[in-house]
Amino acid sequence: MFENLSEKLQRAFKNLRGQGSVSEENMQEALREIRVALLEADVNLNVVKELIEHIREKALGQEVLTSLSPTEQVIKIVRDELVTILGKDTARFQFASRPPTVILMAGLQGSGKTTTAGKLAAWLQKGGHRPMLVSVDVYRPAAREQLRVVAQSIKANIFQGDLKGEAPGARLVERLAKEARREAVITGCDTLIVDTAGRLHIDEQLMDEMAMLKALLAPQEILFVADAMTGQDAVKSAEAFHKRLALTGTVLTKMDGDARGGAALSIRHVTGQPVKFIGTGEKPDAFEPFHPDRIVGRILGMGDIMSLIEKAEEKLDRKKSEEFARKALSGDGFSLEDFRDQLRQIKKLGSLESILKMLPSVGPLAGMQQMAGQVDEKQFTRVEAIINSMTQKERDHHEIISGSRRKRIANGSGTTVQEVNQLLRQYAQMRKMFKGMGKGGMLQRRAMGMLGGMRGR
Repeated sequence: MFENLSEKLQRAFKNLRGQGSVSEENMQEALREIRVALLEADVNLNVVKELIEHIREKALGQEVLTSLSPTEQVIKIVRDELVTILGKDTARFQFASRPPTVILMAGLQGSGKTTTAGKLAAWLQKGGHRPMLVSVDVYRPAAREQLRVVAQSIKANIFQGDLKGEAPGARLVERLAKEARREAVITGCDTLIVDTAGRLHIDEQLMDEMAMLKALLAPQEILFVADAMTGQDAVKSAEAFHKRLALTGTVLTKMDGDARGGAALSIRHVTGQPVKFIGTGEKPDAFEPFHPDRIVGRILGMGDIMSLIEKAEEKLDRKKSEEFARKALSGDGFSLEDFRDQLRQIKKLGSLESILKMLPSVGPLAGMQQMAGQVDEKQFTRVEAIINSMTQKERDHHEIISGSRRKRIANGSGTTVQEVNQLLRQYAQMRKMFKGMGKGGMLQRRAMGMLGGMRGR
């Protein structure tokens, strides 16, 4: 996400490098490029005008730090202004003092509302909550079935109710919503997520139904689900929903696609309400809280190391990682079995491409993001297949793998002898490198100290 915007802003900053100071002339050119970059990213025109004016005032005013270069000054100002537009604080959920907390999902058809309801339930479950899902879309049986499948996949409670004997309409929606809330209380669910009916476009029937649900359920949260790839259409829809319902926040879906980022930068400004979550893929866990400062870091090429660390802490087995570090830096080294386990750990973080995109595109890691598109994810699968085709003894003692064994391993893994040889060479080089790093115990003690420090956090 934001690749195009990030690239264009980097170009604007590059043109300032080499300048002795920020002047009206060179700043004017940089602002023009920043303005074009934002408009091409589909950022709302009013947002762009306000942002550019604030940047100009600060860059040419008294707020510039003399210790920074012209490029650093402008980047800092742009960063501060983008964070201000998106909201400085991470959005918090409003929970009811007396359960259940009711969350009303709003949005147009095709925005990913039903899938997002499931992702939100999974996120709440990880936080120790017990959510219940209900679909009040009485017009499309397929939508209700989709939510049932989603709930089943994440092992979440779902209330389906009895729709027989009553024609689809507002009265049936009202009855279903009342029964779902009653069921949540009886079963001890502390959160009720209401997936509402979507429409291809905003109409009065949809808005009347949403207003009725708001009055009936008095929800703590009304979240507008928007497809980030629809750009300004999503912004206009959010504005219309907010005028009628007073939204409490937005969830942007499909942020892993070719989204230009304009919706994220515009919706908060237009509605005055924060973007609370973003969907970054199809899986239930491809869902994360929206951190404005981290998103701005990604836009400006500073990466998002904090999100990467949090993902690692959540997904990785710390005990296995510590054990691997000890073995790798010791005299005996690590086995092919240990190597396979570490590959599996890395795969838990997601695709290598997504990991590389979280790294800064400036400084010592410059160029790593550009490598993201060249990564062959299938190589991980081939390496694991090769190691799986080995016997336990071969994994523990790689030196016994003779020519005939290599041929058998290649046949068993569906690879070639050359690929088996390449893996064994790379493995031997890694063992040697780690062994050299741990020689004398200095680096090993330092690594163990770092791991101990992480454990104490």
